[in-house]
Amino acid sequence: MKIFVTDQEGKDYELEAVEGWRVMEIIREYGLPIKAECGGACACATCHVYVDPAWVDKLPDMREDEEEMLDEAFNLKENSRLSCQLIMDESLDGLKVTLAEYGD
Repeated sequence: MKIFVTDQEGKDYELEAVEGWRVMEIIREYGLPIKAECGGACACATCHVYVDPAWVDKLPDMREDEEEMLDEAFNLKENSRLSCQLIMDESLDGLKVTLAEYGD
């Protein structure tokens, strides 16, 4: 399985994905610039990504806690998600996301 990630500078990466891992963990494992300060507890918005429009409707629905955390995120878009809330499985093979800009 693979995911495709574009960083904040526009550089593209093809990452091997592990089933059962959070998309955030995969991105962090490859050393890409994602803060992921809470480690996947849905207690911050520092793993904010933009999901490629072709994938938005293929993702599981957003839970209320994710929606609340995204309200705290900078540069929010219609296709914003927290990558810690996306669990890798076969249905996400080929997922494309772009790392969001931080609000620093």
